[in-house]
Amino acid sequence: MKIWHIGDTHTYHGLLEIPKDIDMVIFSGDCSNPRAPYNNEPEVRNFIDWFSELPIKHKIFVAGNHDSSIESNLVTKADFDVEAIHYLENTHITIEGIKIFGSPHTPTFGQWSFMKQRGKLDRVWKQIPEDTDIVVVHGPPKGILDLSYDRHHTLEFCGCSALKKRVLDLPNLKLVCFGHIHNNKDIINAGTMKLAIQDTIFSNGSVVTDGKFGRLSSNGNILNI
Repeated sequence: MKIWHIGDTHTYHGLLEIPKDIDMVIFSGDCSNPRAPYNNEPEVRNFIDWFSELPIKHKIFVAGNHDSSIESNLVTKADFDVEAIHYLENTHITIEGIKIFGSPHTPTFGQWSFMKQRGKLDRVWKQIPEDTDIVVVHGPPKGILDLSYDRHHTLEFCGCSALKKRVLDLPNLKLVCFGHIHNNKDIINAGTMKLAIQDTIFSNGSVVTDGKFGRLSSNGNILNI
């Protein structure tokens, strides 16, 4: 299975170069920008139109903290279903024998969509089936392609520790797809990595750099599983 993983396009999806011979495209959240749901809706629908036309057989979509019109149900799962896009919100699907779980939730930071207090996120991650092959989430596990600045401009690994604990416990896990934490100045988060203790590939598919929206810093990641 050849996978193209992208995320955090923030309305600039039209700048992406579409790779050839891809079996599945995975989007891990933040196709839009506005906090106000009614302003957000046209941007999400524009992305759905683009995503549905990609010449790729399987399409997976997970929302992000900016996709407020989805959280508000102005855009619903049915809008994705009619375009043959698999929308995952704390649910899973099996495609060609590969079990994929998706969730939009991230630790609370400001007042955005699909956010939960860190102490409550373990309840979400417990829903990931033991035999999952791919986990698609908006935010990263703690300490994995998640370096950024806090409100005091101090560097920190800002991912979710409960998510990291859960994915390290999954015996069949091949791939974890996320974004949310973009490149930032001289910090590069986009890309892939593995931990020494397991073979799982971790992919940050964000395609923009903070403070430089309007151009892309990545074209996503191509992965084979």
